[in-house]
Amino acid sequence: MPVTRSRRKTRNAGTAALALALALSTFILTKPAYAAEPTGNGQGAGADQQGGSDDTGIYAAAQVKYSGSVAKGGSTGNVTSADVNWTPPPCWYAPYLGAKAFKKKMSESIGEAKNTPGMGGTAGAAIGDVRRHFEDDYGWTDTPGYKDYNVDKDGDGMFWAGIENPDEPDVLKRTSCTDLPFWVDNGEAPPPQYEEAISPEILAGLAYQHMRLPDTRVTLAPAANTKVNLPTWAWLDRAVFDEVRATASLDVLGFNIQATTTAKPVSLKLEPGTEDAETYPASGECPINADGSIGEPYTTGRSNQTPPCGIRYLRSSGDGTYRLRATITWAIAWTGTGGTGGGLPNGTFGGEQAIAVQEIQAVNR
Repeated sequence: MPVTRSRRKTRNAGTAALALALALSTFILTKPAYAAEPTGNGQGAGADQQGGSDDTGIYAAAQVKYSGSVAKGGSTGNVTSADVNWTPPPCWYAPYLGAKAFKKKMSESIGEAKNTPGMGGTAGAAIGDVRRHFEDDYGWTDTPGYKDYNVDKDGDGMFWAGIENPDEPDVLKRTSCTDLPFWVDNGEAPPPQYEEAISPEILAGLAYQHMRLPDTRVTLAPAANTKVNLPTWAWLDRAVFDEVRATASLDVLGFNIQATTTAKPVSLKLEPGTEDAETYPASGECPINADGSIGEPYTTGRSNQTPPCGIRYLRSSGDGTYRLRATITWAIAWTGTGGTGGGLPNGTFGGEQAIAVQEIQAVNR
């Protein structure tokens, strides 16, 4: 589910909007406080996006918590999207600071920017417009201004700000949530023009990104050493792998949303590691059986039969081995708060196994 920016309505104060954008790039995106990033995730409910608290006890950044089958140590998971055009959300808007804490930090930022050499002309005017926006009720279409940073509503809501996905490699996408911070009352939805505001769908994309699928090691018969032209059977028992779930959630000041991404195995693809081989079926794609298994276990006396899932090597591997790659395709969907849900691109994950293939030795008597 790619996160895309909508075309904003033309603002009546076009010059002011440009000035605000200039100011934003000048002294907000360069500050970590205004580009808060998840700093940790892992197995279990303790994995989260950390934040501090201000003197009112309000969290200074939203916590995105991960649970279920997710990667440890702040790393991404091992799922590869089958859709090369799909990417996790590169950035989003989320609760950031209470009014008093936001006033303190924004006032400091404005002061630093005003004292920066070269901040005259358009840039200086932009800084002034930002100050007016948060202090003097200066706004524009669909974007109201604030009186004294909304301090009279402290505790009744939070300012939301853009948050970068640190695992997004494209810096332009990662820093594309560039609107000025905006206020959201407790229990209320963010203004509709902010399509990148954190939502169950965005959380589903993050859960997908951090999901960890089980290792794929198929059972083979013969196990590691086979013969030229002898069918090698391959299978996976249902007990080896099953549904995998990863959940991402956010809970701050009554704003509580979550999404669970579920992956179900649907097929196994075998790649022999050499062109001198045949796969069963010919496509190399072994579908999942009705009982959730893939292929059939080998039993004695079936060595010359054609396996429903397997390989036949046509040439010896010599003194080395072939690298058999087994990749499972997983169908992925999500469900979230408020009955939301939908599909996500199929995911894949696989591993390699060493296979030694020997010539059948003829015995002369």
